[in-house]
Amino acid sequence: MLMLFFTQLFVSERKQIAIMAEEKSPAEISFRLFAINRSEMRISMKNINYSLKEVKDGCLILLHSKKEVVVNINDILYITMNRNIADVHTLDDNIYHIRTTLENIKQELEDRFVIVHRSTMVSAIAVYKVSDRIYLSNGEAIDYVIRKKKAIKEEISGKQKKIIGSFSEDNVPKSYEEYRNYYKSYEHMPFAFADIEMIFNDEFHAVDWIFRYGNRELARLEKIPLDDLIGKSFGSLFSNMDSKWLRSYEQATLYGKKLEIIDYSPEIDRYLKVICFPTFKGHCGCILFNIEEIEFARNSNDAEKALMLYFGKMPERHS
Repeated sequence: MLMLFFTQLFVSERKQIAIMAEEKSPAEISFRLFAINRSEMRISMKNINYSLKEVKDGCLILLHSKKEVVVNINDILYITMNRNIADVHTLDDNIYHIRTTLENIKQELEDRFVIVHRSTMVSAIAVYKVSDRIYLSNGEAIDYVIRKKKAIKEEISGKQKKIIGSFSEDNVPKSYEEYRNYYKSYEHMPFAFADIEMIFNDEFHAVDWIFRYGNRELARLEKIPLDDLIGKSFGSLFSNMDSKWLRSYEQATLYGKKLEIIDYSPEIDRYLKVICFPTFKGHCGCILFNIEEIEFARNSNDAEKALMLYFGKMPERHS
């Protein structure tokens, strides 16, 4: 039986993404992705209006029809007000409509957010640059009150520094032996693993990282003995350091993202597959593979569909 699969997600007024399948049997479905623009894509949560129950453990607890929805504050990019509805825009491309006032939500989030317009609050950790507009780490740009540029920049910078300062308050291992004990299950794994501590500049941009833990496979991959890796910054070990890795590691560290990077490493002259994810505050973990040493196994026709769905989620490249 032939089946036509069609799914369409309405996003911003300017863009939409459609996932379509050709008219084939289920085993032969081939997905196509059209008009993907991650920086403009937003999926409204079916225009559901939530009520704000409470803020607890770094999360907004929302209510709708007696059901709770939890939104991690670290996942919020910015909030815009439309009368008494707060549109909460998150990293995973959702918009949550919450019945509340700007004053109420400001009281709950003022430690991490900055009011940049009478109807807009922006997460300090999401800000990448302030110039003609406020540019966010995901590529979006937000309008703000230009005449207050200096004050807004200072407030954003102050809150960013405070957030970075809080990283050291977490229960981070104090020595390499403590890291080894924590990551002992990785010691003899057949893949490279590292825990890295990110280094940020005054503008809250990641500029380097320090190797806090690595296993034997990491030393083999990097072509450097472990004793010479641990405690050293990547930039001090490789004068030809490519900054392209920093943005992904920054996303994992600051926003809790789990990302896969497949790219060429000029530092060690190898093509790598890297999976990064948050570990301790200010840190991220990295599992690394030399692409020449792994193979892709395609076991069924579903593999193509899975790959298209997977690559359809790729974030937009940042310059």
